[in-house]
Amino acid sequence: MKLLLVEDNERVTRFVTKGLAESGHTVDHADNGRDGLFLASGERYDVIIMDRMLPGQIDGLKIIEALRHAGNQTPILILSALSDVDERIRGLRSGGDDYLTKPFAFGELLARLDILARRAQRADAATERCLEVGDLRMDLIARKVQRGSRAISLQPREFKLLEYLMRHAGQVVTRTMMLESVWDYHFDPQTNVIDVHVSKLRQKIDVGAEKPLLRTVRNAGYMIAADG
Repeated sequence: MKLLLVEDNERVTRFVTKGLAESGHTVDHADNGRDGLFLASGERYDVIIMDRMLPGQIDGLKIIEALRHAGNQTPILILSALSDVDERIRGLRSGGDDYLTKPFAFGELLARLDILARRAQRADAATERCLEVGDLRMDLIARKVQRGSRAISLQPREFKLLEYLMRHAGQVVTRTMMLESVWDYHFDPQTNVIDVHVSKLRQKIDVGAEKPLLRTVRNAGYMIAADG
């Protein structure tokens, strides 16, 4: 998962980021409300971990309310030392999806994050039919892909790979991310399987097109995007 932690306590930050990194997740961090709102608004995350009390004028609840008002429905887990029932209710009514009081066990935090991410994925799958990047269109229900008016035939693994890339359009997707999400490998098999599949995919979606969509990001991974 790609996660955002908005937390000003250094000890809690070290504890959470270390545990999440060891569990294979990517974590961005902000230690104040202004930076937290900036990252949450500009990046795509699977779950946001939000401290209630932050320095400055923008606290956790104000960030949540601003995101929900802007239509951002990223799952949010609130972390807070405020354990009173009324405070928990206030946090959830502000737009939070879950509420975990400090101190907490890391195992419980991780379990709650997994639940929120799975719930969001199921909701997306139930409501989302099509993905589009430029003139590339994927119908998730009919399992069809086309570039402009040209139909593209894909093997099941190619379809899954393209779907993953399109869901992360405009973002660099690393080989590790693809191995875990498309092949379900949680280790590096030391093969060029990804490069081979990406090359085949590029041949199918970009060859003959006026503007290529699938690009290699040197020393980082791959990206699919309609701009630039």
